[in-house]
Amino acid sequence: MKTLNKQLDRREFLKTAAQAAAAVTVSAGVVSVTTPFAARAGAPGAPRGPRISYYCNGEIHVNEVGQPEGKPLTTGHWDFKPSWSKTGNMLVCFRRLKDDPITVNWKSVIFIINTDGTGFHQLSDGTLTDFNPTWTRDGLNTPIWNRKNNKTGGFIVMQSKVGNEPGQEIALTEARYHNWAHSCLTDGRILVGSAHPTLGRGVFLMTRRDDGKPLYERVQWELNAKGQMHRASISPSEKKICFEYLAGSKFTEPGHTLYIGDFDAQQRTITNLKAFANAAGKPIWYAYARWIEGEAAVVYHSTETGKGQLYVYRLDDGSTKRVSTNPAADYRYPHGEAAPC
Repeated sequence: MKTLNKQLDRREFLKTAAQAAAAVTVSAGVVSVTTPFAARAGAPGAPRGPRISYYCNGEIHVNEVGQPEGKPLTTGHWDFKPSWSKTGNMLVCFRRLKDDPITVNWKSVIFIINTDGTGFHQLSDGTLTDFNPTWTRDGLNTPIWNRKNNKTGGFIVMQSKVGNEPGQEIALTEARYHNWAHSCLTDGRILVGSAHPTLGRGVFLMTRRDDGKPLYERVQWELNAKGQMHRASISPSEKKICFEYLAGSKFTEPGHTLYIGDFDAQQRTITNLKAFANAAGKPIWYAYARWIEGEAAVVYHSTETGKGQLYVYRLDDGSTKRVSTNPAADYRYPHGEAAPC
């Protein structure tokens, strides 16, 4: 009886330890304690780890961070940049229909797919250049994206609805000057980069208006005068931001530095900037930093190994770890579960 009580006391202790932050397995008198991440990769019934959507060799995947690929959601096409809806059940992506050595000359289609691979439907007709879709966070689950203006070379921010047909999309910004949508806020504002005709170039919080003439409020950030912000993502709490920075005024794809900073939506400021990847600006493709695990970590891709690979940077200890599992595959465009950029 004493032996049994001791065993029960020990198991109760292990149960408490597991609840605190570890995975515990008791089998044949052997106690194995592993980290929560290892537990997620282990026994059936263990809590599922954080999931991301991403591109791998032209196909869209949904997977736990750090786990080998399973069955892709799309095959037989070149599908890019999945963005996960706030409701957690859909991805919006773009599909390249016509290739070109110059990326902005591609022809592409915006489409939505359920995260289980069902429900594919198009939102644009594929005759134009439609890039980098995401979702609003205002509860309406509205897909938005950036469309090239063939007359000016700039971009127009477009909007549609889940279930819409191609041709039902509407323009949120004027065609006469460039706008690029990065990320959204729960109050409906959209973070955009714009070449506004009267306010000048910069980063703005844009409020949509029924008359087609949106309101722009400038965002202050210390690197604005020195270079460009690209592919920014506001955290789920809307207190932090991550983005790509490129010095100067000329755009090149390699050479971006990845930053995190504090974001204040009311004061419209970005402060306390910290470079966490490619601080030296090496001519390597570092891109698409996106929030995962709330604000605990950022996932991104880099071609430093010669192939696109996925990495996770953790804010608490400043560590970086490669999480893609196939060094011979090409990984890009990671995106956190139910966290529109």
